[in-house]
Amino acid sequence: MLIDRIRDSPVLLRVTAVVLPLATAGLLYLLRSLIGGSSAALILVLVVVAMAATGDRVSGALAALSSAIGFDFFVASPRLDFDIDDVADVEMAILLLLVGIAVSELALRGRRQQAAASERSGYLSGVLESAELAARGIPISDAIPTVAGHIWRTLGAERVTYEQGVPHRDCAIIQRDGTVTLEGDPLDVTRDGLPADRHTAVLVVQQERVVGHFLVAPAKRERPRPEQLRVAVLLADQIARRRDVPAPGAARSRD
Repeated sequence: MLIDRIRDSPVLLRVTAVVLPLATAGLLYLLRSLIGGSSAALILVLVVVAMAATGDRVSGALAALSSAIGFDFFVASPRLDFDIDDVADVEMAILLLLVGIAVSELALRGRRQQAAASERSGYLSGVLESAELAARGIPISDAIPTVAGHIWRTLGAERVTYEQGVPHRDCAIIQRDGTVTLEGDPLDVTRDGLPADRHTAVLVVQQERVVGHFLVAPAKRERPRPEQLRVAVLLADQIARRRDVPAPGAARSRD
């Protein structure tokens, strides 16, 4: 649909944010005998809110500015002139601008919270599915690729493979608290991402003994947050809780 195309394209969205309020103000000018100034202002407010609700800060600001200009030129007296004689009209033009900025900020925060909630739900689903594997009697050879797949999605990795035993000393290690260390030294993963020149290991520990590990080949520009790293450890724990010794070989690659 056209609306979906506009929403998915920042360029189209911002062009619409400029054109739609001006076009609406022009239509209100043609209908000035039927629609008064107060009603026209409310209609423009609705247009601003609709554009700002997309959550794109630039579109909200452009829609607010465009509406204020359109109100000034087409609605406020004298019409077809950028001069405003009435103080109330000046206040309305300013209000249009402020409403657009405020609503776009609220919408942006709402979208971020919704995205975070959806992401957390995905993490929880992965952990629950991994925890159910043993209860359903799924063989360890089938459970490992499932868990590897969840770690792959959680970290946005290029590839995740499972290997038996202790990882090579050159590997970075994801710790249980969501930090990453390399030969004991902490790495700033939030800023720099996982090391691109080496693998990162998620340990599988049984009774304080490392029995295996998931090797993570990071994708470029991926900077996993601490909660993502902790989820990866929790996923690996679902293998560690099994009585059968993990077998090597399962792998999952990004398409």
